[in-house]
Amino acid sequence: MGRARLPRRAPGPAPRPQPVTREQLLARYRELVLHRLPDRARAEGWVVTADHCFGRIVLDHAVAGRWYDVLDRRRSPAFAQLDDDRLAAAVALAERIDAEGDPLLRRLDAQSLAWRGKPATGGR
Repeated sequence: MGRARLPRRAPGPAPRPQPVTREQLLARYRELVLHRLPDRARAEGWVVTADHCFGRIVLDHAVAGRWYDVLDRRRSPAFAQLDDDRLAAAVALAERIDAEGDPLLRRLDAQSLAWRGKPATGGR
């Protein structure tokens, strides 16, 4: 017997992914920064394990500096103050941390601390 043939895709551009809503981005940020990344960090011995530290690192990189120089630290949660583009970038970075783990996290943490004039935390 011959192999089954897959139906041909119609010519033209690839289908566009469905747009992600702001609410979906906020929910994904919360899931990654408050739960998934800290859980993995504790289980795998990453340099950073606390959710607020993940928040600091991701927010700092979303605004390219100390997040509290750009966002109002009195208005909580700070990540909800990000515009849509920065929020999407923050979620993408958190996804990248999830994919690449501790080596990437160490570099991002070192930069975040450098923006604060602090030395990087423990090295292995």
